[in-house]
Amino acid sequence: MSAEASSPSVIRVQLFASYAERLGQHVIELPADGVRTAGDVLDRVRALPSGAAIGASTLVAVNLRHAPRDTPVKAGDEIAIMPPLAGG
Repeated sequence: MSAEASSPSVIRVQLFASYAERLGQHVIELPADGVRTAGDVLDRVRALPSGAAIGASTLVAVNLRHAPRDTPVKAGDEIAIMPPLAGG
């Protein structure tokens, strides 16, 4: 399987900035079984070693669109998890 292709039975999670650094990878593929919402994805990622670094104010996108925690997800979806942004 190429790095660009995902199995249809998984949810591809992209980690950005400090989250990628803390978990030691930029992409995680999670089994889609039992995952119903973006919040479920966050819970699974938080359960990984160093996943506790992902806080409550984390930004989430589902298939390139900003998404609240109750957004439905399914196998084949791509989830982006980003630390909160600060600006001036």
